[in-house]
Amino acid sequence: MATTNTDPEIITDKNEMRKWSRAMRSQGKTIGLVPTMGYLHEGHLSLIKESHNRTNLTVVSIYVNPGQFSPSEDLSTYPSDFHGDLLKLKSLPQRVDVVFHPYNLYDHNNNNNNKSVVIGNAIRKSENETVSSCVEETGAGHETWVRVERLEKGMCGKSRPVFFRGVATVVAKLFNIVEPDVAVFGKKDYQQLRVIQRMVRDLDFSIEVIGSEIMRDSDGLALSSRNVHLKPEEREKALSISRSLFWAKSAAQKGQINCKELRELVIKEINGAGGRIDYVEVVNQESLEAVDEIKSPVVICVAVWFEAVRLIDNMEINL
Repeated sequence: MATTNTDPEIITDKNEMRKWSRAMRSQGKTIGLVPTMGYLHEGHLSLIKESHNRTNLTVVSIYVNPGQFSPSEDLSTYPSDFHGDLLKLKSLPQRVDVVFHPYNLYDHNNNNNNKSVVIGNAIRKSENETVSSCVEETGAGHETWVRVERLEKGMCGKSRPVFFRGVATVVAKLFNIVEPDVAVFGKKDYQQLRVIQRMVRDLDFSIEVIGSEIMRDSDGLALSSRNVHLKPEEREKALSISRSLFWAKSAAQKGQINCKELRELVIKEINGAGGRIDYVEVVNQESLEAVDEIKSPVVICVAVWFEAVRLIDNMEINL
């Protein structure tokens, strides 16, 4: 369990971070890691509480990972408030021991021949189109990526083809740097959670990955750092996401196990509110494979655009 609160230690160097972790582990301490991209909200703070419940010490990483963004996505506008994040962490009743806030986790060099590496690592989206990440676009020397090949393909992976490769890679790097016993992720990013759990299983990381429940505002909207970009009228329309998911869960509990019907219920409500749907899928909770009827635990996963803001949400159904 964590101790009463004092200011967290801020570490920016990965070697210093690894040194701290090994010193703590040599004292028999257990370490929990909560990876974030900052702009913390109550959802992130609930992950920290979960870490406090499971380990002696807690590390919160704050790093906006360029490896999971393509050049056309919102890396440059992703919200950031490091000072505000520290104030929120200091206000917690139990201490966050370390904030790991590296400037960069990717090797960079000035070799002009790097563009050939970029093309070699780019993900092929179609016969004549490839997609690369912001790391590769900058000519970084980094060229090693972690792929969870099947789980990354559908849903968010379909419209964001570099996303899960970048997520798995940066999380593997954080695991190798912090060397935690436990890592806590939110279930709002459901596909991400399953990708990380599969990576940990397949690559034999000695880390327990915990999925923490979705935190919602009082009106039902799932907490997200991107919510800050919603205009008031867009936010009101975005409530159709959680509303439709709760309706679908209720319908399933009353006997509607046809997934096509459940999907259409969700789609109709969101379309009616003016949302532009990326996907609505009913999938097995473990394999993330689409199902026609609910015969085992499923999750309804949704990604929707309201104007320039893309929101994701989901609802587990365990009948």
